[in-house]
Amino acid sequence: MNKEEKFVITISRQFGTGGHEIGAELARRLGVKLLDKQILNEVARKFCAVEDAVEKIEARNPLWRDDFTQFYRSYMAGAEYNGQEHDQTSHQLFEAQAEAIRQIAKQESCVLIGRCGFHIFANHPNAFKIFIHADDDCRKKRIARKYDMSEQDAGAMIVDNDYSRELYTKTFTGSDWQDARNYDVTLNVRKFGVNGAVDFLMNSFE
Repeated sequence: MNKEEKFVITISRQFGTGGHEIGAELARRLGVKLLDKQILNEVARKFCAVEDAVEKIEARNPLWRDDFTQFYRSYMAGAEYNGQEHDQTSHQLFEAQAEAIRQIAKQESCVLIGRCGFHIFANHPNAFKIFIHADDDCRKKRIARKYDMSEQDAGAMIVDNDYSRELYTKTFTGSDWQDARNYDVTLNVRKFGVNGAVDFLMNSFE
């Protein structure tokens, strides 16, 4: 990755690895924009084309801003899913969002958290795609500590969130979320911590 030109760093991560914090710290150190799940609100204001798409989507589905995890949990439970209409709306939203992300990346360097960034920028000439992972015990401890819950409950959260991310990725990209071939670097953060992982990745960009 050439830091002297506009670049994109994408962060895909297992739940409970600190991937969002790692991405945020990378963006801070590099002095670039961080794009996370709040991007939908931002890009809807910045790009007219996306606003038009969003208006059409909202007219059909007023709850489109709800997190995709909630949607897919309902979908898998068979609740409030009416088939092709809802699925088409979701795909339209994904494509509108992806195009908006591409437009931001044309204007400035950025770090993108989630949102199938590895797929959106698969052919970008100056993208660096990262997958953050760790073993289950490490993630359970981190989630239990962060949310003040038992490791058993943390384990249930991990299973649920990982499954939702996997399904989201498969649905909208056709790719296997954890396939290492999607990424330039896959990093087990068990021994690194957030700052250690960022130090390692910053050295990878040199």
